[in-house]
Amino acid sequence: MSQVLNFLQGHLLFHNFGAQNCGLSPSQLPHKSCFPNRKRVRIFLPQVNSKLVNHIEQSLPDNKAEACDRDELCSFPYVQTLSEFPKEELFRKVVMVRFDSSILLLGKKEYQSPPASALSTIKYLHDAGAKVILVGSWSRDINLGLSSAESAAEFLSSMLKLKVVPMKLVSRSTHSQMEYGENSDVLLLENLSEIKMELANCSKFAKELASGVDIFVNDAFSQSHKVLASTVGVACFCSACIAGFYFEEGLYQLKKITRTTNRPYVAIIGGRNLAGKAAALRFLASKCDALVFVGSMAFQIIHAMGVPVPVKLLELGALKEAVRIVESANSRNVPIVLPKDFWCMNDVFPEQMEIFSIDSMLDGWRPVDLGPLSLQKIIPLLSECKKILCIGPLKFSSSRQEEGGVSKLAEVLSSLIQSTCDVTFVGKMESGGLLRKSTSISVDNFVKNASVVWEFLKGKRLPGLMALDRAYPFDIKWDIAYADPMRPLVVDVGSGKFYMTVLIFFLNIVLVS
Repeated sequence: MSQVLNFLQGHLLFHNFGAQNCGLSPSQLPHKSCFPNRKRVRIFLPQVNSKLVNHIEQSLPDNKAEACDRDELCSFPYVQTLSEFPKEELFRKVVMVRFDSSILLLGKKEYQSPPASALSTIKYLHDAGAKVILVGSWSRDINLGLSSAESAAEFLSSMLKLKVVPMKLVSRSTHSQMEYGENSDVLLLENLSEIKMELANCSKFAKELASGVDIFVNDAFSQSHKVLASTVGVACFCSACIAGFYFEEGLYQLKKITRTTNRPYVAIIGGRNLAGKAAALRFLASKCDALVFVGSMAFQIIHAMGVPVPVKLLELGALKEAVRIVESANSRNVPIVLPKDFWCMNDVFPEQMEIFSIDSMLDGWRPVDLGPLSLQKIIPLLSECKKILCIGPLKFSSSRQEEGGVSKLAEVLSSLIQSTCDVTFVGKMESGGLLRKSTSISVDNFVKNASVVWEFLKGKRLPGLMALDRAYPFDIKWDIAYADPMRPLVVDVGSGKFYMTVLIFFLNIVLVS
């Protein structure tokens, strides 16, 4: 439980930002002391410290309303991060790291320049003197040569320049033996992707996984939308649960999507499954200044606007949700930009490509890319933007066409980045192609796991994030607030029954500690 003292108008109020009691109501607070035999505590009247007031005002961010927004606080709780965790507290501690499987992609051609934080969490913990246990899940699709823990350990050893030793899932006693093991060894547990108890968030399995572990570091941001034993269950059995550097970086990119300080803000939306993403699209309609549909979902919106669309391009059950999205955008006067024409591929002769408008598309042809008229409509809109979110596959389907509409759109987005436009790409499908086409687009412009972003945009909380320890968002120097720790603690609770209840509850905690 973490107690945060928030100075407000000369009063010292008590707030609990703990994960377990964040919803505590006044009626649930204890009405009498849990320790009636404790000695009385003398309370002295406080004196207002002008230095403290000035310091707190300076420590708050410029946009106080945004920093203290309740909806944002629920979606993005302030969590403890490795960058703020005392480094000396890591020495000789057993630290379990849930690493992100993207680390195993670093040897592939399109991942020659990974984020610096991808491996830095593990190196930082090792350099701090911690005994590191790596836990993760990966499939053969990630890297064909890393099907076993032994091969993955060898690969990680070469990337980390450290000795990584594979080991089987072990009991508490074996974990405890790490305390006397070699400092240079980093342990890698076996692949969790095939273990059913991991996917079911089995409490017994999570307890076994966390046996002997002091600190849990979650660095698997791509798994934060799932409820897994290695990301959520283990948090109940570790003394500290914090976010690693890679997780923190992903969280920052996710927060950046919701910020609307740079306007105009336009979302370019690709992909399919409109019905499953309807809530997220309505959220974007409430945040953005325009919505540009370039993928298969564009046909569902076109159909909702009353324009005839070939039946083969429609998604079952999407019409009702598409109408709601259009109504949501119209209620805020948010324009919806749709393609006018398409490059289409012949079903029988795939090498044949023709341009069709939506109302002249012939049977036996399917759209694969944006046409020239569509680009003439989209590009002028994007050139006026200060912020762009590009989420989902841009093409309607796979195509060998190298100089089509999507390629030209990528060139435009690349030039906008050079002109200080804030562009974020979501989805690993797009990252490889766009990175190869432009040198101005860096990995910092990408959020590779689209599933996490879609779940967040739907208004859902991320279980992997919610399981981490809470932290206080502002930097306050407590030596200014209370220079002499040997003197009694002074609390001015004002008047009223509720404040007296809070005082009794708080003093009991102080006495216990």
